[in-house]
Amino acid sequence: MKKTIKSIIATTVIGTSLIVGFSFASAGSEKDALKSKEVTFFGSPTSAISSSVNVPHNFNRLSFSGTVPPLLNKDGKTTYERYGDTETQAIGILKKFETDLEAKGLSLNDVTYLRVYVAPDPNKGNKPDYQGWFDAYAQFFNTKENPVKTARSTVGVESLVSPDFLIEIEAEVAYKNTNK
Repeated sequence: MKKTIKSIIATTVIGTSLIVGFSFASAGSEKDALKSKEVTFFGSPTSAISSSVNVPHNFNRLSFSGTVPPLLNKDGKTTYERYGDTETQAIGILKKFETDLEAKGLSLNDVTYLRVYVAPDPNKGNKPDYQGWFDAYAQFFNTKENPVKTARSTVGVESLVSPDFLIEIEAEVAYKNTNK
């Protein structure tokens, strides 16, 4: 019995020491990354989003106001016919960002942060369709074409400006300041 308790204590102490050691090693690496002259994304490799993003002083920033989905069919009788479900609306917004960024010589690869508001969907039990948003995001970020994993907040809200809008997205972009 005493041997078992000693084994458990020893295993716990060794395991804790290893975890603390790895934490400090990781923290040291992150401190070094904060000194980088490039945008640095932090977080778990298995997560679809970053937990934080460092944008150094030699980068310009561009902020997009809350952007709502494009009208798909002005003669549509329902929200889905006029604007689509949450996923379709999100795709429309992300494509709009893509177009706006390209016109400025930038791309979705330059997006560092997204703030997303998801309203209840009457066709989904009056609950926000978070999965629809997550599925749309996965088509544009953390992909082979765009490996960027933005930092992101997704917030469920009671409503948006129009009852047809199921999602609204704000974006923050960082791009190299070539004047310095």
